[in-house]
Amino acid sequence: MARKTKGVSSEKLSQAIVKGMQEKKAIDIIVMDLRKVKNAVADFFVICSGNSDKQLDAIADSVDQEVYKALKENPWHTEGKNNKEWMLLDYINVVAHVFRKDKRDFYALEKLWGDAEVTEIEDVH
Repeated sequence: MARKTKGVSSEKLSQAIVKGMQEKKAIDIIVMDLRKVKNAVADFFVICSGNSDKQLDAIADSVDQEVYKALKENPWHTEGKNNKEWMLLDYINVVAHVFRKDKRDFYALEKLWGDAEVTEIEDVH
């Protein structure tokens, strides 16, 4: 049974986050299902990359707006708005990670949570 934040399913939240990322042409979007991973900190991670500081800001803002528009949810916590390498929007059950392209491999979240079921989202052109 999926945990919920204020009645919103983590699946719906993940979909809204993906849509927000796609709106600003984020690349290499993946959804990691962590529900079967022992000691996971969330139900899903949604990860994407951007090419510039400006694009990272735009992606994070778009995710925030899309989730609020669709589900009336605000992030519980955000990080990384200042350093522009890795921005995080934490919705408790779902965490959105917006990486600058060159930093994503360095932090290697996909490898850290290797037991997760990964869904790759096709890039929007």
